[in-house]
Amino acid sequence: MKQKSRIQCILILFALSVACLQGQQAVVTTGGTATGAGGSATYTVGQVAYQTYTGSSGSVAQGVQQPWEISTPVAIENTEDISLLMNVYPNPTSGAFKLIVGTLENRNLRFMLFDINGVLVQDQKIDREETEIFLQDLSSSMYFLKIMNNNQEIKVFKIVKQ
Repeated sequence: MKQKSRIQCILILFALSVACLQGQQAVVTTGGTATGAGGSATYTVGQVAYQTYTGSSGSVAQGVQQPWEISTPVAIENTEDISLLMNVYPNPTSGAFKLIVGTLENRNLRFMLFDINGVLVQDQKIDREETEIFLQDLSSSMYFLKIMNNNQEIKVFKIVKQ
């Protein structure tokens, strides 16, 4: 009888300990595993619940999509001759969009198109007030269109290709 009650106690303790275990659980849009020379990381997109773990060497926020800033426009000291009358349309686009510049007088303008990873995709001089930029050969993603005047950044547009 003692043996039977001892086994029942062990089973109850085991069941309670299993009930206390928690696994990561979430309803997500997509996810995967990225592998490289330095190791691998599993990721999810669209996870709304998260847990942050902090240690002596840093912290990890599981389930949170961390922002990554590619371009931060800096202040331009001499702005009296720069007109920011620029427009990009349609945005989002499915294949091409137009960059409209108010005036080209005394300007050395060029545009640089970067993908979401910061890789330069296109670099071209702006020689007309209306420039058409083609994205048909590029994948659906977000791009950054940086407008430069004499190698000085004056405006950045976020372009979404569908």
